[in-house]
Amino acid sequence: MTPTLTPTLAARDWAEIQERMLVPLYEAVYERLEVGPGDRLLGLDCGAGLPLLLAAGRGATATGVEPDPARRALARERLLEVLPQLPAPAAARPYDVLLAFAPDPAALPAAAALVRRGGAVVLADWGPPERCTAPAVLGGGPVPRDLDALAEAAGLRPDGSGRVFCPFGYADMESAARGLLSTGLYDVSDPAQAEKELTEALHPYERADGTVWLPNIFRYVVTRVG
Repeated sequence: MTPTLTPTLAARDWAEIQERMLVPLYEAVYERLEVGPGDRLLGLDCGAGLPLLLAAGRGATATGVEPDPARRALARERLLEVLPQLPAPAAARPYDVLLAFAPDPAALPAAAALVRRGGAVVLADWGPPERCTAPAVLGGGPVPRDLDALAEAAGLRPDGSGRVFCPFGYADMESAARGLLSTGLYDVSDPAQAEKELTEALHPYERADGTVWLPNIFRYVVTRVG
């Protein structure tokens, strides 16, 4: 049974179980943009910092913004620079790349203003609902944002897009429930009930060896500033 889901426990489950599921998305974006030494990257809602670690591993200087204190603390344990809010424009040199997953339309213009002219702003979100298993496990789920409309509203110039296969794979049912609960996609006002409902809904995705496999497609849009 999943313990009472405190913010700290949810953040730890995100860091230990869930965030690696998005590695294919981050790697595809970094490969496309040829992120490397000399680049300065800003990651919005960077969680426990895995996208920053991957960018740093390619030689880039990576900074994150994460409003959740528990996730931010885990990122700082990894010796990453993670801020609670966007830095003031005058306090930072322009960034070369901005990475925003499920971006807040209200915050996007201010974030894009931190990117140099010609720099890349990458917006990412869930793909078509019929190609995403995880959000709909308990029915419904978030509606993918219209990334092209968001970019246009923020005055960003389109420069291509892509789709990435990001399956959510778990060693067992308990890990699947803990990982999915850490995403914030589900109502966890009653953690025990949420775990019970998730476990029941996940049975069709359980394999003979006890692992759980949820196929998902994510979409990203590359835009340019100026």
